[in-house]
Amino acid sequence: MTHATPSATRTEHDLIGEREIPADAYWGIHSLRAQENFPITGIPIGQSPFLVEALAAVKEAAAATNHELGLLDDERYAAIRQACEEIRAGDLHDQFVVDVMQGGAGTSTNMNANEVIANRGLEILGHAKGDYVHLHPNEHVNLSQSTNDVYPTAIKIAIILATHALLEAMQDLEASFERKADEFSHVLKMGRTQLQDAVPMTLGQEFRTYAVMLGEDRSRLAEAVLMLHEINLGATAIGTQLNAPVGYVPVACERLSRLTGLPLVSAVDLIEATQDCGAFVQLSGTLKRVAVKLGKICNDLRLLSSGPRAGLNEINLPAVQAGSSIMPGKVNPVIPEVVNQVAFQVIGMDVTVTMAAEGGQLQLNAFEPVICYSLSAGLWRMREAMTTLAHRCVDGITANEDLLRREVESSIGLVTALNPFIGYEAATEVAREALATGRGVAELVLEKGLLPPDELARILQPESLANLAPRSGLPAHG
Repeated sequence: MTHATPSATRTEHDLIGEREIPADAYWGIHSLRAQENFPITGIPIGQSPFLVEALAAVKEAAAATNHELGLLDDERYAAIRQACEEIRAGDLHDQFVVDVMQGGAGTSTNMNANEVIANRGLEILGHAKGDYVHLHPNEHVNLSQSTNDVYPTAIKIAIILATHALLEAMQDLEASFERKADEFSHVLKMGRTQLQDAVPMTLGQEFRTYAVMLGEDRSRLAEAVLMLHEINLGATAIGTQLNAPVGYVPVACERLSRLTGLPLVSAVDLIEATQDCGAFVQLSGTLKRVAVKLGKICNDLRLLSSGPRAGLNEINLPAVQAGSSIMPGKVNPVIPEVVNQVAFQVIGMDVTVTMAAEGGQLQLNAFEPVICYSLSAGLWRMREAMTTLAHRCVDGITANEDLLRREVESSIGLVTALNPFIGYEAATEVAREALATGRGVAELVLEKGLLPPDELARILQPESLANLAPRSGLPAHG
């Protein structure tokens, strides 16, 4: 078979008219129209591998179902199946050229997939691209389907896969904080409330909190993504299954579940499922929760490492690049900063998903493309941000142990730990004098004879101050 030169074209037509298509392009006239109509982000759907692979899986499952039900002959089915398998393996993603932001409720994305699969199928069958009499994008590749069931099903699969990738990154970051918690388990420091000295704790306790926060959010995200496993494949245009043969819905769902390895189920009410975007809203809200808490963690890391001479300087973040073009020696917390910015963006994207879901009308939501883009981008960027935070920041954090110990010993907050032993009134007097004179709490307690030295030393042990071990028999005072 001869290959066309780059300048050669083929003629395709649609309801609007005829257009010339590059002869070597696997996309066709509908994809060309979409490229011209939606020059919005400059990001083609081909840059979303989960979405492209999900589209191919849906098309392969549909073709298998049509073949099983006698609607698609052996030859065409084999060609469609092979083309879909190749796309799912990573081929031809550059041929998915329409912009991620598009009107038409995803029709352009579906048309792009139909055309690429049809033209690759034509090659497999020994025909020229565009020779659709032998294998047609809509009549054969899109048989028993509509954009309105293909697109929602595909984006659900894509978002499930992206969420699984994020969950792995979250577990990785959680483990990084757990390792630091163990490493810093003996490092005493002052805890703070409202940015003021509170009571002693260990740096390990502080870092373990971050691990727990991530673990909780990981569980919530895993719960939220389960809602996306309910699909409407076979619903066709509005959920009435028009043009889908009897028996198509359960077979297509089973085939798709087998192809993807996901426990997909058909919606009980396909009309409701075709218009409802509630599962996307639920997942987006949970992702926002993750972003909010991750941002808080990064705020803490920046604050704890501030200085180094004129700030808290309790921990050291790894130096990854110079911090200034004018101030020699300055190093900035650039990794937490970039993660903060990702969190800000995800929070904003949640508003977009919310408004797009609310903007649906009657039997279809036309704004699923921006829901797909926002969720996919948010999940992927959060994954990259967490991986970067774990391995370019958290893993390399060190503690300024001597400074932390001195801060505890000089802090007025230390008197809170002595309150059960010397009483509130005496503790208040010690705190007042320590503030006025700058002297240490322990020094004043000994000078006033409020506690013997050995008992004071026991009380001020790190495990006692941070309440790491159960303490019994607090002495009465009065």
